[in-house]
Amino acid sequence: MDRPRLTLLAVALATFMSYLDNNIINVAIPAIERDLHLTTSGLEWIVSSYILVFASLLLAGGRLADVWGRKRVFLIGLSIFTGASLVAGFAGTVDVLVAARAVQGLGAALLTPTTLAIISATFAEGRQRAAAVGIWSAVGALALAVGPLLGGLLSEHLSWGWIFFINVPVGMATLVLGATVITESRNDESPRRFDVPGVLTSAAALFALTFALIEGHDRGWTSPLILGCFALAAGLGWVFVRLERRAREPMVAMSLFRERVFTGGVVALGMWAFGLFGIYFFTSLYLQGVLGFSPTEAGAAFVPMALLMAAAAVVSERLSHRWGAGRVVPVAMLMMAGGIASVSLLGADAGFLQLMPAFAVIGIGGGLTVPLTASVLDAMPRGEAGVASGIFNATREVAGLLGITVIGAVLTARQSNLLGAGRTPTDAFLGGYRTGLLFAAALVAAGAVAAFIGLRRTRAERRTQAQDERDPVVLAG
Repeated sequence: MDRPRLTLLAVALATFMSYLDNNIINVAIPAIERDLHLTTSGLEWIVSSYILVFASLLLAGGRLADVWGRKRVFLIGLSIFTGASLVAGFAGTVDVLVAARAVQGLGAALLTPTTLAIISATFAEGRQRAAAVGIWSAVGALALAVGPLLGGLLSEHLSWGWIFFINVPVGMATLVLGATVITESRNDESPRRFDVPGVLTSAAALFALTFALIEGHDRGWTSPLILGCFALAAGLGWVFVRLERRAREPMVAMSLFRERVFTGGVVALGMWAFGLFGIYFFTSLYLQGVLGFSPTEAGAAFVPMALLMAAAAVVSERLSHRWGAGRVVPVAMLMMAGGIASVSLLGADAGFLQLMPAFAVIGIGGGLTVPLTASVLDAMPRGEAGVASGIFNATREVAGLLGITVIGAVLTARQSNLLGAGRTPTDAFLGGYRTGLLFAAALVAAGAVAAFIGLRRTRAERRTQAQDERDPVVLAG
């Protein structure tokens, strides 16, 4: 196997590990609660500490990779993540576990943006890069599929610590592989200096926004703390933009957002994450609270969706090459929107088989949106690959949290109205859930419009396709 393929294997393993850790913990929460005698607040911070640090530092991690080198930051992030996983597995108190999770978030914030940046530097623009991104996305989808099942098996038959210990051998093997095969990819056009004011203001703004989205439900959306966090995030965001416009070597060049493909891709991804992640969360409540699925059964229900998403991600490059990302991605997002909306037709008596058609459509549509990522990477200067990947991932993370928040508010408002009208709690939840589904479907459909506008090819771009068609899809540098 040649060096580019081994490089893809290394970043795919790192992606699998970080994606797996992001959802494997959910099923193990009851076991952690029993062993550590946790309060509700302690449980929340086991999850929230990771998300807060991860989302806050994604932009900084991406820019650090551009300045210091993608391979170097990849290995540093992977080392931090692996070491923190070992500490988390041995944690005997909630304080140690929460701290270890926060350090995991730091490692993931350094690691995640570099994976796409390394792919961008390793594979030539066009079909090679699109195929590599497809494989990278498929690995992420597989991690989402096996995470809940693996978490349940490990916490039930071994101990909850093994959901973290499993990262250690994978992380160490990936460290050795990455150190051996990944070529350092810092470009001549990359910035030479680290924009400290930009890093501090962006991290603080993202931290305040993420904290408000996580804590708003429990503390009250109109509480002084939450309103203050939203105001702080907006103020710091304004300061960040002002600083970046004046900086000689800004962390985020504002010119990126004048690039049609980049801006359209980010907006489309935000809508995709807003709708899909929000519904993923509330569909779990529907499966367990209304249909009576166990946690393991609920996790298993999402496996076919994730597997189809992985399969569609692999073949998406061929479809994109034939029809163009500007056609494939909008159609894929409309498929997702239709699948999400069709779930609203199910009731309190639905079974596993009744769920599968809608879940299959959502999975296939989700996998076919992969050319969105490849198109954004192709449009970016190589010197900006790290921070562009950071923006992409931060958008997905924050939009997913925002989706849970807003769709939850829509669901709760409709549920309250139905309860006031004398409906049963189950019927009221179903009514709110269906309204939330339709709202999410509308957002994903709006993302399809953004993708069509952002990814459509110009005449000049169409003229260059004939030459690209003669190049075979070989994952080589």
